[in-house]
Amino acid sequence: MHTVSGRWKFGLFLSLVTAIMWGLLPIALKGLLVQMDAITVSWYRFASAGILVAIYLLAINKMPRWKQLKGKVGILCLIAVLALTINYVTYLFGLDLTTPSSAQVMIQTAPMMMLLGSLVIFKEQFSKIQWFGFSLFVIGLVLFFNLRLEEIIGSFNGYTLGLFWIFVAAVLWALYALIQKQLLNNFTSNQIMMMIYLASLPLLMPWSNLPQIVQLDTLGWLLLVFCCLNTLIAYGAFAESLAHWEASRVSAVIASAPLFTIFFMKIIEYLYPKYISSEPLNSISLIGAALVVIGSGITALSGNKKGA
Repeated sequence: MHTVSGRWKFGLFLSLVTAIMWGLLPIALKGLLVQMDAITVSWYRFASAGILVAIYLLAINKMPRWKQLKGKVGILCLIAVLALTINYVTYLFGLDLTTPSSAQVMIQTAPMMMLLGSLVIFKEQFSKIQWFGFSLFVIGLVLFFNLRLEEIIGSFNGYTLGLFWIFVAAVLWALYALIQKQLLNNFTSNQIMMMIYLASLPLLMPWSNLPQIVQLDTLGWLLLVFCCLNTLIAYGAFAESLAHWEASRVSAVIASAPLFTIFFMKIIEYLYPKYISSEPLNSISLIGAALVVIGSGITALSGNKKGA
């Protein structure tokens, strides 16, 4: 069983870095989608992350042993590759049709579905307080989208389709996370991510338009570089935080990412009003966003601490 270092302040710092980076990511991606399509953006993100992680693993002589990719392990790896690859693309499909704030709140269903999946697959159990946290999460979602409820329920327009794509992305991420939990018995997290990143490239290549990169303006280049580095920095900080702090506490802090997205969106909207449109929010929406974060935190913090 993994034992944390006890450096909780450093673990908290790394968790906040992850939450801030993931809070900024949909804002940067939304701007990048003006100049590049979703599949091409995903290809470049996977390529940059895969190459850099591979260089790191080669440097420390920790490359995965390919002989392990057989039987059940190989099948699980293939499913993980497909799940995370399609997750990246469908999330961008949804983001292109919605706003960064709504996308970030909606994607919080992913860890919730992973927890629900654990109930079925790993026979874990929810305590009463976890079900309370889950209920707060659901109520928070409804309140956050209160200004859009009639639009979402009454007509299947572009915004509704965008939320649907993000929900699909959340389901796929939960599937990937549950599989990764199994694969950690055979590989390290960096080895798993490298294999997924590199294996996704030939899958995305037929639908990618790689020459789009030469058409980017200065802002486009900056956004692309940020999105590529964000993948490495956020996941690196997340993985390292787990070495110093309990997973449940890390998850609770990372659940605050939607609040960072809303905060940064308001700043960008004020400074650069022509950049991207913000989600229409009222006081009920803000309360809903807070409940999504609180509900996620309660569910994570009240989990089984035996594996922490």
